[in-house]
Amino acid sequence: MGTYLVRALLLASAVAAPVALGAQARFRSGIDLIHVGVTVLDENGHFVTDLKADDFELYEEGRKQKVAFFSGCRPEDGEDGRSAHGVDAEERLMRLGLLLDTSGSMDSDIAMARSGAVKFLNTFPNARDITLVDFDTEVRIARYGQADFPRLVERIRSRKPDGWTALYDALGAYLDGSFDLDGRKVMVLYTDGGDTRSAVTFAEAVDMLRAADVTLYVIGFLENQPPSVRNPHRMRLMQLAEVTGGEAFFPSSSRMIQEIFDKVAAQIHAQYSLGFTSSNARRDGKWRRLEVRLVGTGHEELKVQSRPGYYAPLHLGAVSASQQQQQQQ
Repeated sequence: MGTYLVRALLLASAVAAPVALGAQARFRSGIDLIHVGVTVLDENGHFVTDLKADDFELYEEGRKQKVAFFSGCRPEDGEDGRSAHGVDAEERLMRLGLLLDTSGSMDSDIAMARSGAVKFLNTFPNARDITLVDFDTEVRIARYGQADFPRLVERIRSRKPDGWTALYDALGAYLDGSFDLDGRKVMVLYTDGGDTRSAVTFAEAVDMLRAADVTLYVIGFLENQPPSVRNPHRMRLMQLAEVTGGEAFFPSSSRMIQEIFDKVAAQIHAQYSLGFTSSNARRDGKWRRLEVRLVGTGHEELKVQSRPGYYAPLHLGAVSASQQQQQQQ
């Protein structure tokens, strides 16, 4: 099943109201810095990229949090190697995740998917590393540095579409491997949206994405799918992306692939990164709502897009103590 399923099974047996697969955030000694990716659009739908740290406020469950880390969109933001709040630039470097559906149902779309994937990767030559997950009946995962880029491209181009589709297992495999990684994480998924093989359910995949500090963009190839499944697949792929603050796109031609690719790249480049340490020190694994607000004059018409919340870090000892207290009441 993989370690992400093992973690979930252990959690489900330990908590009375089980948190779904992968929903627990990693528990580490020291301070847990929670990263939130944010994009801002004006009334015409154009990205706003010139905001500063003081333009943002971040709230958890209605309580204002102190932003300990800020990374802006423009090169001058932190160009001396440190952010506006003194965090090393290393933490701002991007980790790219690429999930490529190579199942048999992608046979008619695999050429467009491969081309889009390679073009996307070429747009981010300074990414710290790239994690490729290609999946069909099985899930295969590997992490590459920039020096290994030719080998990564060869792997993308060589895999032939065949077999069933383990989409949700692939998401689980990537997210499990990313929990212990620092920095900003962006994942792009190329798929037709079907799942015919996974042990992980759709609901569990949504919970894993809610728990992760990853922004997901989906490129969904639905034109060659039966009409009866197009709308359900579209709705599910949109939900997977939106729960992370990302977006889903559905090209109908190779020309649209380039347009979508440009939009996704622009959105990633236009993303701010805010980091905070929660004032709520409880490590209970519970869902906490987040809200990012803009302050100051002239921002009233701007729209903020970010993930709606996160799961608190989990310490099983703290959960057990909470259960004992409830039983005594």
